Amino acid sequence: MAYAIIKTGGKQYRVAAGDKIDVEKLDASVGDTVTLGEVLASGEGDSLTIGSPFIDGAKVVAKVVDQFRDKKVIAFKFKRRKGFHKTKGHRRHLTRLEIVSI
Repeated sequence: MAYAIIKTGGKQYRVAAGDKIDVEKLDASVGDTVTLGEVLASGEGDSLTIGSPFIDGAKVVAKVVDQFRDKKVIAFKFKRRKGFHKTKGHRRHLTRLEIVSI
């Protein structure tokens, strides 16, 4: 089974055909097809091809399944015995991709 290691949104993901992954928000509508060209490595079985830093001509094609927001993350800061506490939270914008081909 073929797989690839791609880079998007400052993170790296190991993907194979049929996988669903959540990545940082991409500028695409639901149902669109996106091409991810930053392929760091690809392999099938025992063979592995590593790029420097990317493999020339390699691409991963994915379909946008959903645009959504992640669960809320809360950052709570406090200093003991001072009466200081601060709560701040945020929700990341994510895109769910289904890998079509490598």
